[in-house]
Amino acid sequence: MANLTDSQRQLIQQLLDTREAELQEQVRVAKAARAERTSAQGPNVEDAAEDGEERFRHGLEHIDLQRDQEELRAIHEARDRIGEGTYGECSDCGRTIPFERLKAQPSATRCIACQTRYEQTHQMPRYTA
Repeated sequence: MANLTDSQRQLIQQLLDTREAELQEQVRVAKAARAERTSAQGPNVEDAAEDGEERFRHGLEHIDLQRDQEELRAIHEARDRIGEGTYGECSDCGRTIPFERLKAQPSATRCIACQTRYEQTHQMPRYTA
């Protein structure tokens, strides 16, 4: 792994473990809520506006679930890179990703410069609350 000390590696592993556990719980709760709604008799809505609001809320829940599952995949890919010895290397330029970036985003695959360039040339999903 690119220039990381043992204590830095341990911290990264701990950050990945913690975030993975949080995401797994969020996914579990979301799937349980979805299953509960599916098994119910149907939505108890009184009018079209309420039905629209219900559909909108379910759509947002779906987007949240997808985002969490994508982040879980990124964590698993980071673990694969750790096992391969390529963790901390930018996937675009090959340079070492600074530890501070990895600490802030342990599943990062690009250095800040390459990530910025990537975001400028690829349409990124926008999430609004």
